[in-house]
Amino acid sequence: MLDDNGAIFPLPAGDPPPGAGPAGVTQARLERFSLGDLAGIRNLLRGGSVIDWHRLYFTDRAEVDRFLRVNEFDPDSAEDMERLAALREQAVEYLERHLGFRIPDEVADGIPARDLLLVASQKGKRRTHACIVLKTMHVLHHLAGRELLTRLPVSADQIFHLVEDKVLHTVEEMKTAGCAVVEFEWSRKNADSLITKLLAKRETIAADVYDKLRFRTITSSEEELLFVLREITQRLVPFNYVIPGQSVNDIIDLRRSIEGTPTLRHFLPDLLDLSEVAADKRAPLQNEFSGPSFRMINFVADLPVRLDKFLCRPPGDPLFADGGAVVFVLTEFQIVDARTADANERGENSHDRYKERQINRVRARLMHGMKDKEKDEEPPPPSPTILARPQDGDLSGLD
Repeated sequence: MLDDNGAIFPLPAGDPPPGAGPAGVTQARLERFSLGDLAGIRNLLRGGSVIDWHRLYFTDRAEVDRFLRVNEFDPDSAEDMERLAALREQAVEYLERHLGFRIPDEVADGIPARDLLLVASQKGKRRTHACIVLKTMHVLHHLAGRELLTRLPVSADQIFHLVEDKVLHTVEEMKTAGCAVVEFEWSRKNADSLITKLLAKRETIAADVYDKLRFRTITSSEEELLFVLREITQRLVPFNYVIPGQSVNDIIDLRRSIEGTPTLRHFLPDLLDLSEVAADKRAPLQNEFSGPSFRMINFVADLPVRLDKFLCRPPGDPLFADGGAVVFVLTEFQIVDARTADANERGENSHDRYKERQINRVRARLMHGMKDKEKDEEPPPPSPTILARPQDGDLSGLD
């Protein structure tokens, strides 16, 4: 039974790590990578926005259907495909009415809405218009999911449980698929941690706390990270709903990894073409409280979650008539290899030292402007070592 403070799932002692095997096994796993996989992984690591993309990277209907499922659309459901068609109709109407675009008939209604993902992946004039429509559909769907959250008889706690169940199920699938996940942790940030974080941040807005719900995956080796990221984009996190500007990657040099892998090297020109137009070339995020050599892969996604089955209502229920049955939950993911995770717990990188630096910043901000005389009259503040004790549910690492 999992509790609300978090849980750790190590593999049984003595078991070989999943995915361990000869070089031929690794080569076979690398051959499964597609250009779309690498583009999605790049977006997780860079924290970019798909609104800046000029094309997609799907090669067939199977890849499209997998992407739709990660976004909580069932390609075999007539209701879900009607929802896609409705989103396209709304997008075309907005683009032509408000922005003055003229969308070609074939893109506007001449092909099934799901096929726009293929058209946006092919060369030709239609690709640009398909991308324009899909970007607008993306925003409309996201807004509808956010609006749906305000109208549902569901608590945040219940939705968090749904996300936790979804992620835990996916991690088990990843292990079965051969990913060398040696430890998995999850937590919810408790009230004291939320208050401390907001007092430490310059932007003291609760909506800016992205790690209220957080998952950390530890792999057996650094080489395994790329395989885990691929499985995450294929099974759990839609690359299109990664929160822009909130990714940190101190571990993987994606370009060097691709250049050094003959199986992947031929994808590099297309990825470089994407990097020329995607507006995600900002300076990497730095957490001022982290230790000097702390390393982590960290990204935030607005994770889609379906609520019709949870509420025991059919997809055609009037509650979902206008905006579908999908809501979005901000979720933070941390991914690290075992050796780096161990180094992150030593010396200045340790979680205790992180919390101590954060607590000291909070105390300094709260006391700013206090007169020296008033300071002398106040009783001494509690020791930072007492305030900095690990909070229930906290994970070692970024907070």
